[in-house]
Amino acid sequence: MLKDIPNLLVEDVALAVVKEQNMEGEEVYNVYVINLKNRDLEAVLVSSSGYGIIQEKEVKTSELRHFLETVPARSASKVEAIVEDVFGITNQYWLSFYLDKQIYDKKYIFLPESIREENFIVLPILQKKGVMIL
Repeated sequence: MLKDIPNLLVEDVALAVVKEQNMEGEEVYNVYVINLKNRDLEAVLVSSSGYGIIQEKEVKTSELRHFLETVPARSASKVEAIVEDVFGITNQYWLSFYLDKQIYDKKYIFLPESIREENFIVLPILQKKGVMIL
């Protein structure tokens, strides 16, 4: 039963919030899946939601689901845009994908106020500044 389900460790797959410019030259933030593996990720599903307290009120965002057919080896794929208004709450992402006919999943959590410029690094693959969870 539960003991028969393999507990597969997700390695070399990151989620990142990246600050970049849109076509109009405005600064925007986007969420990316970064595949640091030398193999493709297949049937990638990302569920996102946010929750927390803003101005003494409990808030919860809608849950969004995104499907990416493939995230090629050593590449990054954009998942969604994210607005600065939710940086003060917890932003949670569930990532599931297939690798070698096995399903993997992992929860990534950006804690409140963790998406800040002082936490930015130059992200692998993208070579842009942002916050990454590996």
